[in-house]
Amino acid sequence: MTVSNIVQGIWAFSATGLIILVLLHSPKGDGVGAIGGQAQLFSSTKSAENTLNRITWALTVIFLGLTVVLSAGWLPK
Repeated sequence: MTVSNIVQGIWAFSATGLIILVLLHSPKGDGVGAIGGQAQLFSSTKSAENTLNRITWALTVIFLGLTVVLSAGWLPK
């Protein structure tokens, strides 16, 4: 297993984690949900939302950083 393969695995994990975490976020705007009055149906607690935001931002930084490293070819093959 090379360093490049390990970094690609971490990159894929962060991409999958980002997809899942973005889908877990509660909607911020009213959007279409405001029509039926159900915009706050799936609201969560403030601390859980803050934790979810922090983890999402951390995975975003990891994903973007590894994207730059992998695309620039800075790792030995």
